[in-house]
Amino acid sequence: MNLPSIRVVFVLLPHSLVLDWAGPAEALRIANQQLRADGQPERFRIEFVSPDPAAVGSVGVTLAGLSPLPTRWDGPAWIVLVGLPGDTISTAGSQAQALLRWLRSLRFERDRLELVTICAGALLAAHAGALAGRRATTHHHHLDELRRVEPRCEVVANRVFVIDPPLYSSAGVTTGIDLMLHRIAESCGEALAAQVAQTMVVALRRGPHDPELSPFLAYRNHLHPALHRVQDAVSEEPQAEWTVPRMAEVAHTSARHLTRLFVEHAGVAPLAYLRRLRLATAQLALQSGANVTRAAELSGFGSDTQLRRAWHQFGLAGSPSDAQR
Repeated sequence: MNLPSIRVVFVLLPHSLVLDWAGPAEALRIANQQLRADGQPERFRIEFVSPDPAAVGSVGVTLAGLSPLPTRWDGPAWIVLVGLPGDTISTAGSQAQALLRWLRSLRFERDRLELVTICAGALLAAHAGALAGRRATTHHHHLDELRRVEPRCEVVANRVFVIDPPLYSSAGVTTGIDLMLHRIAESCGEALAAQVAQTMVVALRRGPHDPELSPFLAYRNHLHPALHRVQDAVSEEPQAEWTVPRMAEVAHTSARHLTRLFVEHAGVAPLAYLRRLRLATAQLALQSGANVTRAAELSGFGSDTQLRRAWHQFGLAGSPSDAQR
């Protein structure tokens, strides 16, 4: 069954920071491109809207043919607010006021109409009252400003992005790409997000207080194409009967050389990488309601005992039974 497409609406004001919207939009475009290459339908419908049909970006380029602010919604959608230059964010202009009126007319709801803020886009959301009672972050230069504009918002510092559905906020500029990769992973799977990151040559990051990187996305901060090819294959089917020689066949190299490549470029041995992916797959299965036996089967572990052993080997809290939904 095909999943519904997601309408992603980038809202642009005069002087909107180009990198705030261009990077995330490229991540979505590449995700669609990869889905088409895999014989699947595109998932994201990208739009650029503004109170006026044209807007000058932060670097002086004029963007024309922008659509008006939408008033009808025909399925799941993300509203993306991006940052503006300046020490503070002014909403005094007519276009900013039109944007705020439009935002106040919207009802954000998880999996239906969600709000994504990049950099100082969080300030626009705050002026519209959309951050009251929410956790959010923004560029570190605007953290105090955000607290002043919306004292009912729990402003989180020193984070790359903060998730509080239906609100998703990022700290700024390149972290918008990190957040969009996270959203792609949520919507289309971790393996696709890893492929998009690889294509964009993005080193995925998280804030120092966030959970550890997803194992599907970790160990990918390198540029070795053969190793990425193996990691893509293992990520797509972690439950398959993988051995180092079989991985080496995918890489078109020897098993010994592949082990050297993993250690040198990924910082992990191939079978340890496989066990970590299988453990992550088991965690997802448990969170989806599978029992421990079924989770072990779906993830490629030979038994409950092997799953429990890996659980403790990688230092996860509690036990697999505790993670069942």
